[in-house]
Amino acid sequence: MWFFARDPVRDFPFELSPELPEGGPPGPWVLHRGRKKATGSPVSIFVYDVKPGVEEQTQVAKAAFKRLKTLRHPNILAYIDGLETDRCLHIVTEAVTPLGAYLKARAEAGDLRELELSWGLHQIVKALSFLVNDCSLIHNNVCMAAVFVDRAGEWKLGGLDYMYSAQGNGGGPPRKGIPELEQYDPPELADGSGRAVREKWSADMWRLGCLIWEVFNGPLPRAAALRNPGKIPKSLVPHYCELVGANPKVRPNPAHFLQNCRAPGGFMNNRFVETNLFLEEIQIKEPAEKQKFFQELSKSLDSFPEDFCRHKVLPQLLTAFEFGSAGAVVLTPLFKVGKFLGAVEYQRKIIPVVVKMFSSTDRAMRIRLLQQMEQFIQYLDEPTVNTQIFPHVVHGFLDTNPAIREQTVKSMLLLAPKLNETNLNVELMKHFARLQAKDEQGPIRCNTTVCLGKIGSFLSAGTRHRVLTSAFSRATKDPFAPSRVAGVLGFAATHNLYSMNDCAHKILPVLCSLTVDPERSVRDQAFKAIRSFLSKLESVSEDPTQLAEAEKDVHAASSPGMGGAAASWAGWAVTGVSSLTSKLIRAHPTAAPAETNVPQRPVPEGLPAPAPTPVPATPTTSGHWETQEESKDAEEDSTAADRWDDEDWGSLEEAESVLAQQDNWSTGGQASWAGQTSNPGHKSQESDWSSWEAEDAWEQGWQEPSPPEPPPEGTRLASEYNWGGPQPSDKGDPFAALSVRREAGAQPRRDSWGDDNWEGLEAESRQAKAELARKKREERRREMEAKRAEKKTAKGPMKLGTRKLD
Repeated sequence: MWFFARDPVRDFPFELSPELPEGGPPGPWVLHRGRKKATGSPVSIFVYDVKPGVEEQTQVAKAAFKRLKTLRHPNILAYIDGLETDRCLHIVTEAVTPLGAYLKARAEAGDLRELELSWGLHQIVKALSFLVNDCSLIHNNVCMAAVFVDRAGEWKLGGLDYMYSAQGNGGGPPRKGIPELEQYDPPELADGSGRAVREKWSADMWRLGCLIWEVFNGPLPRAAALRNPGKIPKSLVPHYCELVGANPKVRPNPAHFLQNCRAPGGFMNNRFVETNLFLEEIQIKEPAEKQKFFQELSKSLDSFPEDFCRHKVLPQLLTAFEFGSAGAVVLTPLFKVGKFLGAVEYQRKIIPVVVKMFSSTDRAMRIRLLQQMEQFIQYLDEPTVNTQIFPHVVHGFLDTNPAIREQTVKSMLLLAPKLNETNLNVELMKHFARLQAKDEQGPIRCNTTVCLGKIGSFLSAGTRHRVLTSAFSRATKDPFAPSRVAGVLGFAATHNLYSMNDCAHKILPVLCSLTVDPERSVRDQAFKAIRSFLSKLESVSEDPTQLAEAEKDVHAASSPGMGGAAASWAGWAVTGVSSLTSKLIRAHPTAAPAETNVPQRPVPEGLPAPAPTPVPATPTTSGHWETQEESKDAEEDSTAADRWDDEDWGSLEEAESVLAQQDNWSTGGQASWAGQTSNPGHKSQESDWSSWEAEDAWEQGWQEPSPPEPPPEGTRLASEYNWGGPQPSDKGDPFAALSVRREAGAQPRRDSWGDDNWEGLEAESRQAKAELARKKREERRREMEAKRAEKKTAKGPMKLGTRKLD
C-alpha cells in the first residue's frame, strides 16, 4: 500500500494571484495579491522562501511571523492566517498596498490631499506609541517600505522583522545587513559603543522623521537631506525638526508628538482627523453625540477621499442604523456616500436598508426618505416598489401632517413609472381623488393636480379617459387660485390624450368659464389653452385626415414621450411647490375646500356685498371676499393682500429661475411663447403645444395671485345709470355677481373618477345651494339699493348759509 504525503501549500485555504508580486519591504519577504478559496475575498500574502546558508535571515523571518501573529492593534497590519513549512513561510493579511506605490498612484491621479497624509501619519505615530509605551517594544524598522495602505486609505505599520524589547531581556537589536535600511538609523548609533544617552523611543522617532520627509519629498537619498524640509507643510516643520535633532534626549515621545500636532493650528488638527477619531470611538459615544456627528457629517463628505467614504464611513452608517438609535439623521450622509458605489454594490448595501426604513413609523425618517427618493429610485426594481415600498408610502396620503402628505404626493412622480396596474390605476387614483376633493390645504390640492398631469401618460387608456377630464375640471373650480391654474395647465400638458369630441364637448366649455375668473393668472392661462385647443380642432377640421394622427395617443397603453417629459419636470415641481406649500402652511392653515363647486368671486369695492353663503372657510388669498359690510369687505381684502406680500416670494422665484436655467427644455419653451406672442396669427400646432411643456408655463401657477383692482374713485354702478328709461333701472348690475351656474333644466353632468362618488356632492345639492346663494345675493343687493335711495331722499337740496339740524 502506497501513502502519499499531503502538500500543505496545496491544502492552504488561500491561494496566490497569478499577477506579478507587488514587492514588499527590503529583505527576503515578497508581497503577493491573493484570495480566499472559499469566498474569493481579496487578501495580501507575504511569502518567504527558505534557502540554505541563510539561517540568520530565516530566524529573523520566523520572528516577524510570530510578532505579527501576536500583536493586535488597529494601526498595525492585521494578521489573518499563516503557513510555516520547511520550504517557505506564508503570512496572510488584509488586502494592502505598499505606501510608496499608493502615494505614487494618488499623485498621478491628482487626488492626493494633505488631509489623507495627516491622518496616515497620525496612525503610524499612534502605532509607535502603542509599541513603545504599552508593549515596551522598539520597532527598529520605521521607513516607507514598512508602511502599507488598505482599501479604505488607512495606513498600517508592518515590517516587524527587526523588532526587539526595550527592556533588554531579549538581547540587543538584530543585525540588519541591508544597506537600504541602515540609512534610516539615527546618528548616535554610528559611534563605537552605540550607547549614547537616549530615551527608548529616540531611534524610532528619528526614523519617523525620515518617513515624514519621504512622504512629502520622495525617497531619501542620504541622511544629510533631512536638514532641508522641502515640501513638508509649515505647520509640521517645527515638530519635524524635533524628530531629526542631533540630541536624542530631546526627541519627543510618540504620544507627546501627537498632542503637539493636534494642538490648535497643528498639522493634524482638521475635520478629517476628528471624523476618524470619532468613528473609532463611536460605539462608546452618547446618542446625542452621535446625532450631532451624523448631522454635521454630510457637510464634510465632499472633501473626504472616496475610498474612505466607501469603506469606512458607509459601514459605520449602516451599523448605526441597524443597531443604534441614529434614526433619520443617517439618511443624508448615507445617500451621499451611495453616489460613490456602483449599481451592484448599491443594490447589495443600500437598498436593503432603504426598504427597511420605509416600514418605520418615525415621521422624520419617512419625510427624509420621500425628500431624497430621487437619489435611489433608479436602483429600485418594480417588484420591490410594488410589494415593499408602495404599501408603506400610501399611508402618507392619510397622515395628519400636511408636510408628509405633500411629500407623498410629489414622490409619486418618481414611483409612478414603476407601479403595476392595480397600484397605479386603482389605489393611487383613489387617494388622489380624495386629496383633490377634501384636503384642507389648498397647495396640496394644487400639487395633486400637478402630479396627476405629470403621471397621466403612465395611466391606462381607460383610466385616463375616466379620470383626467373629471379631475382637471374639478381643479378649475377650486377656491385656491393656483389650483385652478394647475387644472388649466393639466389639460394643456395632457392635450394628446383627449379625443376631438372630448376637446369640443368637455374641455373647452370648462376653459371658457375661466375667462371671467377673478384672478388674472387664471384668465391668461385659460385664454392660451383655449387658443391651443381651437387651433388643434381647426387643423383637424381643415384636414380630416389628420384625425388619426391627432388621436394616436388617446387609446395607447402609455405615452413614453410624455413619460420622459414628466421626469424632467419632477425636479422643478418638487422644489418650487414645496417652497410655496411650506410658506402657506406656516403662515396660516387653510380650511377645507368649499362645499360647492361654484368658485367664489371677489366683489370690487363700492359694489353691494352679497350675503355670506353657509360654506366652510376657504384659503385666505387675495380672492377671498366673504364679508358682512362694505367696509369690512375692503378691510379684509387689504389685510389678506398684505399677508401675501409679507411672504418671501422673491426667494421662491429665484429658485425657480435657477432651476429653469438648468433645464434646456425650459429655454425652448420660453422661446416658443415668445414666437407665439410676436406672431399671433401663427397656428402651428407644434409651437402651440410645445409651450405647455415648458417650465415657465407651470411656473406661473405658483406665483402670488394678483388682488382685484378696485374701481376708480367716483365710478358709478351699472345699475345707477338710466339706460334710456324715465326711471332708474331696478335691475341689478349684471357684473356684480359673476358665477358659473347650471341651467335649471339641464341634467347634471356625470363627473366621476370611477365607481366611487369622487365628486363629493350630488348634482341636485349643488344646484339647490347655487340657487339659494343667488337669491341671497339678489336680496342683499335690493336692501343696499333701498338704503341708498332713503339716504338721497332724506338729504334733499341744501341752501347756502343754512345749517341742517338733526
